[in-house]
Amino acid sequence: MNQEVNNQEVKYTEDNIVKLDWWEHIRLRPGMYIGKLGDGTYADDGIYVLLKEVLDNSIDEYMMGYGKTIDITIDAGVVTVRDYGRGIPLGKVVDVSSQMNTGGKYDSKAFKKSVGMNGVGIKAVNALSSYMLVQSFRDGETKSVEYSRAKITENPPLQKTGEANGTLINFIPDDTIFTGYQFKDEYIETLLKNYVFLNAGLTIHYNGKKFFSKNGLIDLLNENMTSDALYPIIHLEGADIEVAITHVNQYGEEYYSFVNGQYTTQGGTHLSAFRESVSRVIKEYYNKNFEYSDIRMGIMAAIAIKVEEPVFESQTKTKLGSKDIGPDGPTVVKFIGDFVKKELDNYLHINAETSELLLKKITESEKERKAIAGVTKLAKERAKKANLHNRKLRDCRLHYTDNKGGNLDETCIFITEGDSASGSITQSRDPNYQAVFSLRGKPLNSFGLTKKIVYENEEFNLLQAALDIEDGLEGLRYNKVIIATDADVDGMHIRLLIITFFLQFFPDLIKNNHVFILQTPLFRVRNKKETIYCYSEEERLKAIEKLGANPEITRFKGLGEISPSEFKHFIGKDLRLDPVTLKKSDAVKEMLEFYMGKNTMERQNFIIDHLIIEEDL
Repeated sequence: MNQEVNNQEVKYTEDNIVKLDWWEHIRLRPGMYIGKLGDGTYADDGIYVLLKEVLDNSIDEYMMGYGKTIDITIDAGVVTVRDYGRGIPLGKVVDVSSQMNTGGKYDSKAFKKSVGMNGVGIKAVNALSSYMLVQSFRDGETKSVEYSRAKITENPPLQKTGEANGTLINFIPDDTIFTGYQFKDEYIETLLKNYVFLNAGLTIHYNGKKFFSKNGLIDLLNENMTSDALYPIIHLEGADIEVAITHVNQYGEEYYSFVNGQYTTQGGTHLSAFRESVSRVIKEYYNKNFEYSDIRMGIMAAIAIKVEEPVFESQTKTKLGSKDIGPDGPTVVKFIGDFVKKELDNYLHINAETSELLLKKITESEKERKAIAGVTKLAKERAKKANLHNRKLRDCRLHYTDNKGGNLDETCIFITEGDSASGSITQSRDPNYQAVFSLRGKPLNSFGLTKKIVYENEEFNLLQAALDIEDGLEGLRYNKVIIATDADVDGMHIRLLIITFFLQFFPDLIKNNHVFILQTPLFRVRNKKETIYCYSEEERLKAIEKLGANPEITRFKGLGEISPSEFKHFIGKDLRLDPVTLKKSDAVKEMLEFYMGKNTMERQNFIIDHLIIEEDL
């Protein structure tokens, strides 16, 4: 009987075949075109992808030798981008902004090494914007067209103009798709800095700020360093390739890779070839049997290449899949390998002082690795034998080493302390994508310790094994590493100890925007009809005002007090996270020395001077 009902419910007829307009498909499946949506809280949210799709066209003009300045303004969610390139051919303004598979980038003579080759980018912006204006200025004439959600609202004829050649794009992201969105300057400015680092000589103005780079990738490394370089940055340039290399006193490896101006945050064929080539050339130069891990320990490097008709592994272009530089060119591996072999080897032969400093760094890394070799081996064996699923780690069904077809970007792991908090999160989580790692009390203060402690300390050893980051981020099993502790003094201390651990031994985990702090509500305000969770005193007062007289107010003092049924709200679609970020101005060494070092009286006096006593609400 049930089988008959199911057969009747699932019919497949002509009525099931639906043809969508191009803009309907983009609006129905935006993730296929721009990755995730979001509201601007994170750097990879969709509103920044829209901005980038517009900017890429302007950058392509600059790369072709047209237009040295780009003007950008963002005000109240309205984005305006004006470049001074050649301008869209006036008769094609409507086509390039509203006809799929239409664009100048298909003509490789005009856009030989552009970022996008599929003619989709500006159309995605159009479809996902409540308003968009496209205006081209070309040889004393201008053509404009206005849209609302990809439908033309104004299409005036050509007009005369005194404006300089170029293109003006004005758009407003659709707030029915990007709910409550807000642009954050910190993410936009990082994006713009990368653009000028990769295009030395380009000037970008953004809301009154000027972005300009004279030294290319040297400026990029200097901008992102959180400790001093051990030797002058090695800067090598060639046809369609630029690299910069140095070492710093930190664990791990740190890379910035780009293809045709696109920041490939997930690397790809070019980064793999670069890492391999640098290691091999350095090993051969010194003629010593160094392990690659010793050569790369503490390396900080950047590579930018240009490829004809690049193939990326997703529409958002974060990982290069191309195997060849171009239709008639060598493979990416050979192109990069030949360049690094010649130029880096020459550099090291010519710059003896740099060669000596590099050798010293590699030797120190080798010495430390050998000193803890025995401990490392035993620790790895313990981690394998430990029943992580029952003891520390309650894993998710889908992670980086077991892809069952789900979205790996959604995977996360909550690092929490205490049985009650771990239990609440475990019972509330989505087991497909969310894992939980349980700490036993406060972790060790790892400041000033060597990596030996990572293997000797059970908590750190098992956490490292759970994340699979011992050999770098390529094996990272979760896109988000979320620290979930109480919002009291002890909880704050645990947060600081975990962040110290990451800063000491895995700084690239933070620099690549994988570490977050879970926000949980401080208050629950409710009456018989409605419950409101509040994350601040301001939200509490608004909730009281909304619910009227005498609502019940509960102050949560710890994660363990929040029931699993309530926790579902806080780690589901309403998940609130504060990203842990790291930049040069943070002065990491000095900061850790002050907060985690042995300057007890100095820190004690600081606390007393800045003490705020909060009433128990």
